[in-house]
Amino acid sequence: MTLFKLSLRNARRQARDYLVYFVTTVLSAALLYAFNGLVFSGELQELSHSLKSLPLVVTLASIAAVCIMGWLVSYTTSFMLSRRSRELGTYILLGLENRQAARLFFLENLAVGTVALTLGILLGNLIYQILRALILALFHTRYTFGFAFSLRAIGLTLVYFSLIYLSAQFRNHRRIRSMKIYDLIYFERRNEEAVIKKSSTRRKLFPVSIVLGTAGTLLLLLRSLPSGICGAGCIILSLYGFFISFSSGVPAWFQKHPWQKYQGQTLLIFRTLSAKLAAMGVVMATTALLFTAVLITQGTGLTFSAMFQKRAQQTTCFDLFIGSSEKNQNLDDYQDYISTGIPTKNALQYQLYLGENRQITDYVTHGIRTNDEYYSYYGRDLLMKFSDYSALRSMLGYEKVTLEKGQYLIHCIPFLKDMMTDYDQPVSIDGSVLEPGAVYTESFTQYEWQGNGHGFLIIVPDETAESCTAIHSAYAAMTKEPVSESQFQALTDIQENRTDFDSILAKSQVEDDYAATTAIFVFPLYYLALILTMTAAAILTIQQLSETGRYQRQFLLLQKMGMEQYEMERVLRRQLAIYYIMPAVPPLLIGIPFILGLGGMVEPGILVGASHPAVIAGATAGLFFIIYFIYILIAYTSLKRNVF
Repeated sequence: MTLFKLSLRNARRQARDYLVYFVTTVLSAALLYAFNGLVFSGELQELSHSLKSLPLVVTLASIAAVCIMGWLVSYTTSFMLSRRSRELGTYILLGLENRQAARLFFLENLAVGTVALTLGILLGNLIYQILRALILALFHTRYTFGFAFSLRAIGLTLVYFSLIYLSAQFRNHRRIRSMKIYDLIYFERRNEEAVIKKSSTRRKLFPVSIVLGTAGTLLLLLRSLPSGICGAGCIILSLYGFFISFSSGVPAWFQKHPWQKYQGQTLLIFRTLSAKLAAMGVVMATTALLFTAVLITQGTGLTFSAMFQKRAQQTTCFDLFIGSSEKNQNLDDYQDYISTGIPTKNALQYQLYLGENRQITDYVTHGIRTNDEYYSYYGRDLLMKFSDYSALRSMLGYEKVTLEKGQYLIHCIPFLKDMMTDYDQPVSIDGSVLEPGAVYTESFTQYEWQGNGHGFLIIVPDETAESCTAIHSAYAAMTKEPVSESQFQALTDIQENRTDFDSILAKSQVEDDYAATTAIFVFPLYYLALILTMTAAAILTIQQLSETGRYQRQFLLLQKMGMEQYEMERVLRRQLAIYYIMPAVPPLLIGIPFILGLGGMVEPGILVGASHPAVIAGATAGLFFIIYFIYILIAYTSLKRNVF
């Protein structure tokens, strides 16, 4: 048999024996190609000028993904070498030279990598179509399926994959060429060297690592840069300390609690687990660190996605809104352009007024103690004429409202509805005392500095408002067609020629800007989260499946000793459950508080309902465990089939 044929045969066997690794490599290549397709897509970049930075962000995310995949390939090929070192040593013993054995191993992995890359590009085109459809949907653009390969995306994917695969293969190639027959034959017996040699030191490190993890999580929740850096450092030290010391810490715990050692199959399960972690403590810690990064990355992506979507909905409800910083500012230059360049269905120019005090503003700020400065943009409460309010509601298609004599209305963001409904104090304006009336919460452009009140607005009779001081002017319009990018730019050019600061909002442009921001920041975060999850889960599963032979010997001995098969299956399930849960628990304890803290930093009223931080944290954990459970199921099914 020629060296080439032997390489192909071994490559087929290798792909079968390490199917999890092969599938993960295919999926990683598919993700690389799909996101490279975004880099070279002129169609997507033409959707908005804000998408011009998408290629740069995706490229940076791809570089990070290449580094992560590089670690996966390097670790797995080194692991394969250790598992097949006896076979390669036997080839050399039978007459092959070291360089021939090295070339054999290189060709095997090159064949597997080539097949994985080819399948990955085919699958990547489908994933690219999904990404393309999602981005077009963000911009409310019609999607049509087009199955066409991008040569530039293929070329860049090939460059990335070559860097990942060839660097790992050349490193193993040099190692095989320099190893002696004895070293190759006994290379499989080599375990990970203990970072801390003394068992007593590892036992002391075990509780210290738990304390460090708790302290690091608390520091992250303080929401400051120095404490965040210190917290991240504590968490990293905690993860490595915990898994390095686990093999000594658990036996020490059982020595203090001997009555729990012999309950059920506890001794068998934890003895096997301790032996496993003694050989791969650093790898397990690195995996837990990757899972922590997954939860933080994915949770950040979901938080940003919800925040951008809500802000796009709440920034402005008018097709076109212009707010002036001057109370009597003439907006004729804007209206001259609008009358000729932007067809409108209806429009209104109006003024907003200052009340006599900040009575309701103080009520709101004291009710939201974590955001004392959020509602203090105006020195006094902000007022609007009832006639202007009614006209604006009619323009937006809202239901008609009435204002009873001697009353005032409140229009606020939904977040403040309960607080405003509970407010029962009268308001005094220029000698008139007005009693509280109804509260309305429809979208009303109340999130901007020069909008209709920041968070809330008091609606009063026209004659009452006219007796007060006007604070700024505003223009609102509903257009026949969405305001285009060129029309918005023309309005911006007018703004630059004016002496006062004006706020210009076009609903279509706000939606496009937030859609672009979502595509630029959220998609790469999901991309990295997927790569991180698959990489870490694949390494854990490969390690577990490599123990098939040992499990067979172990359970055969237990069967001879009288253990029933259902008991052995239960032991296997418990071993796998603890093995996979251990690297996932610390990330959950760290990632969930981080996501909740991140959501708490967003201004009130944005992350509510289905976008509440607690819901986002639950969705993050759910998405992570869906992918993780697939790998666990593969490991359990394969082990159960091969062992029993």
